[in-house]
Amino acid sequence: MPPDAELLPPIVLTFAASDPTGGAGVQADLLTLASLGCHPLSVVTGLTVQDTAGVEDVLPVDAGWVADQARALLEDIPVTVFKFGMLCSVETIAAIAEIVNDYPSIPLVFDPVLASGRGDQLADDEMVDAMLGLLLPRTTVLTPNSLEARRLVLDEDEGEDGPTLPECARRLVNAGAEFVLVTGTHENTLQITNTLYGQRGRVCEDSWERLPGSYHGSGCTLASAIAANLANGLGIEDAVRDAQDYTWHALAAGFRPGMGQYIPDRFFWARGEEECGDD
Repeated sequence: MPPDAELLPPIVLTFAASDPTGGAGVQADLLTLASLGCHPLSVVTGLTVQDTAGVEDVLPVDAGWVADQARALLEDIPVTVFKFGMLCSVETIAAIAEIVNDYPSIPLVFDPVLASGRGDQLADDEMVDAMLGLLLPRTTVLTPNSLEARRLVLDEDEGEDGPTLPECARRLVNAGAEFVLVTGTHENTLQITNTLYGQRGRVCEDSWERLPGSYHGSGCTLASAIAANLANGLGIEDAVRDAQDYTWHALAAGFRPGMGQYIPDRFFWARGEEECGDD
């Protein structure tokens, strides 16, 4: 550890694929972490061909390269929190599981990216099994949306409807996650309700006004904000609640730079009317 470690900002290491639009992926993580006062480190797990409408192709980075990126950083810089996004291959999942298991005291926030906002599949069944078996036992906070929560635990014998969301969360906690935040963006409700579950069931529940439009990178933003809040010393409930508030405001201030989805404005606070008018 460097001699001036106490002077460092909180440092978060994110593992994610590159999104050239800056809406999601590692770019979204970097913007969010920086906005919330952290210094972000990044391990790139894949390259994507995508625009604001959807993902056209994914090129996974060789798992050995992923591991080498992470080892080089971790042997040099003290990391406060890990954050996982799109991991691209079973081999990469296995490689990073081995790495983070060497750092059991560092909290881990995992956004299980299974599909794009348009519905492009980004993880096959083998990858899902690897996530459940290798990463969940090391996860502090898992942040699936309702579709991801159902897919992660769906048993073929349960039919199309599958288990309820509380049952999904229970199974994910039993699989090893310490906490599971199930987000309700994809549910047919007037408001968006996000529910945090733990070992004893529901911990807390928050409801938010449903904003018009479709957003690219909301899940990345939320998970990264939770990671940043944990790195800044907040407890789980406060970290999750404050991250939701930050994400909602970033979405409310979102912009549409292309012909597809809106992109959250992670620096909305720097462009507020009050700040601009104070001088």
